[in-house]
Amino acid sequence: MPKWITPNQLTLTRILLIPALLFFIYRGDPVSNWISVLLMAMAGATDFFDGRLARFRGEVSAAGKLLDPIADKMLIASILVLLVALGIAQVVPTIVILLREFAVSGLRQVAASEGVVIPAEPGAKWKTVLQMFAVTFHFVTYRPLSLPLVEIGQGMLWIAMVWTVWTGYGYFRAYFKTV
Repeated sequence: MPKWITPNQLTLTRILLIPALLFFIYRGDPVSNWISVLLMAMAGATDFFDGRLARFRGEVSAAGKLLDPIADKMLIASILVLLVALGIAQVVPTIVILLREFAVSGLRQVAASEGVVIPAEPGAKWKTVLQMFAVTFHFVTYRPLSLPLVEIGQGMLWIAMVWTVWTGYGYFRAYFKTV
């Protein structure tokens, strides 16, 4: 990775990809479907590399620790809301995932105000990966090679929902052990 690219720039790039990604998801034609997949792959790459680059270079910052999970939540939440609005994603797993994200964010704010640091759950990165894969399968709304990609994505979204709830439980368990 070039020295002039910082971990926080990668995280901000993920946030800046959101409008373009939403635009191409909304368009929904076959070319836009694949552009959406490409943009999501780029967003996933920034998520993969930002933290690793920060640790490798010794550039871990408070801003990065704050921005990375916010970027993930902005990306997944905005995509899920659009997919539900378009009638592609299912409502129940979307609501459960969004509720968990709000609850954990609120819990971590309360904990921080009490001087308690709740570290990231070990499975939280896998939660994000599952969510990213689940929503990405929803992008290809036609059936290339007769593959039911949206249906696969819908099944994956339920799995991501369960994993999301499980990791959310871990945050609450960790917090209530400290009080």
